[in-house]
Amino acid sequence: MPSDDILLDCEEAMDKALEHLRHELRGLRTGRATPALVENIKVDYYGTPTELRSISAISVPEATQILIKPFSPSDLKAIEKAINDSKLGLTPHSDGKTLRLILPSLSQERRQQLAGQAKVMGEEAKIRIRNARRDANKLVDTEEKGGLLTEDETSATKDQVQDLTKTYEAKVDEMLEHKKKEIMAV
Repeated sequence: MPSDDILLDCEEAMDKALEHLRHELRGLRTGRATPALVENIKVDYYGTPTELRSISAISVPEATQILIKPFSPSDLKAIEKAINDSKLGLTPHSDGKTLRLILPSLSQERRQQLAGQAKVMGEEAKIRIRNARRDANKLVDTEEKGGLLTEDETSATKDQVQDLTKTYEAKVDEMLEHKKKEIMAV
């Protein structure tokens, strides 16, 4: 496998780690209501776990409120149960046709807990990025032993993999800093 392909595979794996982190951070609560908080909650939809966004319309009428309108009114109870079972800590208020989630303002202590949770997610993403680096370096070593890469090519490829790792770790830090500012804003 040529070094370009190794670098491409490595970069792809790092992109996936970054995308996963982005997806995870969207679900973390900040001071404002956002549909991303609830859209991935799994609802027992006729025996099949289905994402909430697939069976309802989710909107944000006010900065501290989420409105969930099921496509089928009979799904209201299942959605309410799924939200209560989730780790959000929000109580849905039903009017028979829609559910309202009212987000209380976050205490400073809770904001710090959420910032810590974001940091843990960031560390997991960095671990995935470093694993991609390790896999790429192993592949480079294997190719060198197989005679497909010279010693100079091996060294240059490993340097490029390390540069990629630094770049992606910096992107993770940047995302975390942005999310932390979002969480800590009153």
